[in-house]
Amino acid sequence: MRPRLPRDHKSAGDLCNYVPAVDAEATNSLVMEIFTAQRDLVCLAVVDEERPIGLINRNIFLSQMSKLYHRELYDKKSCIAFMDKDPLIVDAGMSIEELTFKTVEFGEKALADGFVVTRQGRFAGLGNGLQLIAVVAAMQAEKNRQMMQSIEYASVIQKAMLRASRDTLASTLSDAALVWEPRDVVGGDFYHFCTYPDGWFGAIADCTGHGVPGAFMTLIASSALGQALEQHGPRNPATLLSAVNRSVKGMLGQDRDGDGMPESDDGLDAAFFWFDTQTWTLRFAGARLSLQVLYPEAAQFEVIAGQRMGVGYVDSGMDYQWELHSVPLEPGSLIFIATDGLTDQIGGAKHIAFGKRRVFESLLANCDRPAAEIGQGLLHSLSQWQGEQNRRDDLTFFCARLRSHDD
Repeated sequence: MRPRLPRDHKSAGDLCNYVPAVDAEATNSLVMEIFTAQRDLVCLAVVDEERPIGLINRNIFLSQMSKLYHRELYDKKSCIAFMDKDPLIVDAGMSIEELTFKTVEFGEKALADGFVVTRQGRFAGLGNGLQLIAVVAAMQAEKNRQMMQSIEYASVIQKAMLRASRDTLASTLSDAALVWEPRDVVGGDFYHFCTYPDGWFGAIADCTGHGVPGAFMTLIASSALGQALEQHGPRNPATLLSAVNRSVKGMLGQDRDGDGMPESDDGLDAAFFWFDTQTWTLRFAGARLSLQVLYPEAAQFEVIAGQRMGVGYVDSGMDYQWELHSVPLEPGSLIFIATDGLTDQIGGAKHIAFGKRRVFESLLANCDRPAAEIGQGLLHSLSQWQGEQNRRDDLTFFCARLRSHDD
């Protein structure tokens, strides 16, 4: 009984192969004749008034009957002497999913011997364990294919949502690099850039999770940021962080009072910044993300640390206020912001995190080059460090050298 190729199977009946069965009164001699005549028959069902009561495994039967004097002793006796009295018996209407669970419960025996299929309690045929595996694998492959198609289309949507910000950045800053690399097809990092007559606003954010859950969080967070910008304007990043915090907590059910349990503990790390082109001042507010500034002729980056409070999450108060930093800049200043997917990447001989020190070493080694080359140098260093290790998280970083003609 060779397994058929998988097709659109929905129930155990679709896997049923009609094969002969023997009555409980049949002799072992008859069983021997059947196995001899049908060499591809793995098992033989034993029935009593058309109802299955056991299975005879070909290999076990032939092994037993080949023993000394067993043919003489058992040839004329009932075949139930060598049958398995507890085979897997399923109704033809049982779903493939339920059949799979039943087969796993029975263990290797059901995969090797197969299973008995009945209709209204009467023997209908045998199912093949290998065929079941092939069908389940084909079904899973199809589910995975459909899932990947959905995720890939979601990636198109996510990239389309970010395109306007990337285009704005390209038209506003002549020397800037923005790297956005989801760990999976879609990711939990996002960015936002928009320009105004007196300056431009930027945001880099890392939402809880990656993949599909992270991508859903970016929809919530970016929507909250858009509403905050409309309501408060772009010039006070700290106010915007607080507004996004309230909005995210409300949408995720984290604003429960008293003994009410919050519905989730999700949120985002974020850096919001506003550059005033008239005063050359960068206003910055960070929630667990920091701003790095390298002034012209300086030997080291100056770090303006973000606060250790994330946006959203259960532990951030509904009215939490982030600190606003005003950072004076001058033409030629280099600014850098990254999510922790950069510093937390494991690699190297000791399998440790890439870390801030290696980030700064790479940035300083290329600081005289255009921002795009600085970014490529950093990605090369990260790739060398990562080696054969898997990517741990989404990665986003922003690097820009401010020039006077960008006003």
